Amino acid sequence: MPAYLPPAIVCEGPTASDGDTMRCRNIDGRIRLVGIDAPELPGHCNPGRYCTPGDGAASRDALRRLLQIRPVRVLPQGRDDYGRLLARVTVNGVDVSCRMIALGAAVRRYARIAC
Repeated sequence: MPAYLPPAIVCEGPTASDGDTMRCRNIDGRIRLVGIDAPELPGHCNPGRYCTPGDGAASRDALRRLLQIRPVRVLPQGRDDYGRLLARVTVNGVDVSCRMIALGAAVRRYARIAC
């Protein structure tokens, strides 16, 4: 993890790619929500890979609904192996990763987060 992390960024035009990945018009590239894993969309779970069970479309739709609440703030935490920005994301002060877990739309994975 870098020694310096920038402050939270207010996300402009947030969109959900799936249940744990999003984009903002004013931030380059995809943003991966820290601490969760969501079910994959149909056809996205590669053979031989463990994928979180569940409905990927329902998970994506849950994240889309959360991202409609403003403001959406992105707090960078580093980068993952795919070059995505890892971030804690909040909507109106509520942690999105924690909310996705509470909704049953994602599970805890990859990083410890306190909810």
